[in-house]
Amino acid sequence: MTPPCPPTPPGVLFWFRNDLRLHDQAALHAAVRQARQVGGWLLPVFVHDPAQQAVTPWGFARSGRHRRAWLAAALGDLSAQLRALGSELFACHGDPVSVLASLTRVLGRPLLVCEEIAAPEEQAVVHALRAAGVSVHELWQSTLLDPASLPFAPEQVPDTFTAFRQVVERAGVKAPAPLPAPRGLPPLPAAIMLDAARSVAAGQAPAADAGAGDPGDARSSFPYTLPAFHGGERAALAHLQRYCERRLPHSYKATRNCLSGTDYSSKWSPWLATGALSPRQAWAAIEDFAAEHGANDGTYWLWFELLWRDHFRWLHRKHGVRLYRAGGLSRQPPPPHDPAAFARWCEGRTGHAFIDAGMRELAATGYLSNRLRQNVASYLIHDLGCDWRAGAAWFESQLLDYDVYSNQGNWLYLAGRGTDPRASRRFNPDKQARDYDADGAWRRLWGCE
Repeated sequence: MTPPCPPTPPGVLFWFRNDLRLHDQAALHAAVRQARQVGGWLLPVFVHDPAQQAVTPWGFARSGRHRRAWLAAALGDLSAQLRALGSELFACHGDPVSVLASLTRVLGRPLLVCEEIAAPEEQAVVHALRAAGVSVHELWQSTLLDPASLPFAPEQVPDTFTAFRQVVERAGVKAPAPLPAPRGLPPLPAAIMLDAARSVAAGQAPAADAGAGDPGDARSSFPYTLPAFHGGERAALAHLQRYCERRLPHSYKATRNCLSGTDYSSKWSPWLATGALSPRQAWAAIEDFAAEHGANDGTYWLWFELLWRDHFRWLHRKHGVRLYRAGGLSRQPPPPHDPAAFARWCEGRTGHAFIDAGMRELAATGYLSNRLRQNVASYLIHDLGCDWRAGAAWFESQLLDYDVYSNQGNWLYLAGRGTDPRASRRFNPDKQARDYDADGAWRRLWGCE
């Protein structure tokens, strides 16, 4: 009697989420180890979720043309790097739960490995996958600091940033060294399995990217249509190297509140947002820079800003869906809203030149300085009397560097509905214009003076 054929070797499905890189990829390293331990394959997957293109309750697309183009660039670079390692980025389109559950079925129920994202929608997808019988292994990897190194459980993080920073710094917590990119990957599934997987993904192709081929705006402070500001990991690492070679970390604190130009700030945030750049890789470069050229207020302030980014992530681990209520963490009633005033704000037609210039820059380029982000958000909430959630949604749609944690945290902060001990953070736009655009050059650049 002929013995039965052995089962097809198991493998691992690796789901790229907001970690579109190969360097410092703890989740990918774990997937590679698991695949090799079982002598199996590894299939990298990205799912284009049509919900990201849906129309928001405020009447506009959830992801605008700049964000779509930026994501496409990051994915293109990642795909090329995977091909160079003999692998492939398997791009699917559809509801992630349905797509990934179907893929695991046709591939023999492999383990699904991915990064952990502590935001409600992203958590709901993982819960639904597990309910559908998919084995999911999540790894936390988006913060500068390792959760295990904190002097408190992440869910017990101090609510205010200053208290958090002081506790971390007193405890001497250091960022781990970034992991190297893998030199090789396990093989793809056998051809017959890969064909079955392709049949799952063949139902609907991603819509054409409206941002593709955009010539860009020469006034942009982050000209992402130029090769040096390409959305991929390789451009991110090259930018980081140039930033340090030009000794710009030393001037960061002095120039970070400028309004225009490519050098006044680190410009890491768009790459950090898609995960094309790891915060640990960025900080390791600054530590190397400081060891060679010396530390100063500028290098410290880069650490300070990365800690802010971490704090918003720990707050999500602590407060979760409460951060998405109309009242946020407060007991305030739902905020008022004026749809007509909101529309004028989005279009840069409020009548206040400083605010309008900022909103026109955002719409034209997908980028805005941190100083202007605070000003335009404050103006919407405190001067126009609009719902902070509408502003958060507009930023999500427009910003290249949209980050679910930081976007939600910053809007709550300015609305006085987060963890800030002050009731509100209202900016005086007239004073801000005098302080940061005294000669009106930036307003004139955007046709508002």
